[in-house]
Amino acid sequence: MLVEIQDKVLSTEIFEKKFVCDLSRCKGACCVEGDAGAPLTKDEVETLGRELEIYKPYMRDEGIQAIEKGGVSYEFMGEHLTTLVNGKECAYAQFEDDGMVTCAIEKAHRDGKTDFKKPVSCHLYPIRVKEFTEVTALNYDQWDICSDACSLGESLQVPVYKFLKEPLIRAFGEEFYEEMEVVAKEL
Repeated sequence: MLVEIQDKVLSTEIFEKKFVCDLSRCKGACCVEGDAGAPLTKDEVETLGRELEIYKPYMRDEGIQAIEKGGVSYEFMGEHLTTLVNGKECAYAQFEDDGMVTCAIEKAHRDGKTDFKKPVSCHLYPIRVKEFTEVTALNYDQWDICSDACSLGESLQVPVYKFLKEPLIRAFGEEFYEEMEVVAKEL
């Protein structure tokens, strides 16, 4: 089922499904798994290009080399995506000693080096955004590597939209999120 808020169409799964990232279990697998890089806006591509030197101290040599060879992003079917290392992990992924995968961009942000937190598509996951001519679609993306996040969300009874309050406000504004809360009560 779908609901409409402002100029966006949302899957009701965003309100119904439960989700809380469980990094202790998945170790940040979403930065490594998959068949493409993270979706980027044109503004984010420009930011990554402009701020690359800020991120480099946080990046692995393989990530830096991939970006130097192919750029901060690549385009596939009209969509900009983060560059990958050997067709696998995101070029901005950093592997920690404990096996955790972290984000060079997010680390630079936490250290106060940049205002850019990370690509909004990463921040919004498991919501995927698709722009159409007249409407923007927000869908819940179920991925087996997030089964622990679904289990944790279920045990804590946290719907996807509540878990993603901060990135939803970042992407679409406070008023949009407030309207989501109204819709959630109606559902």
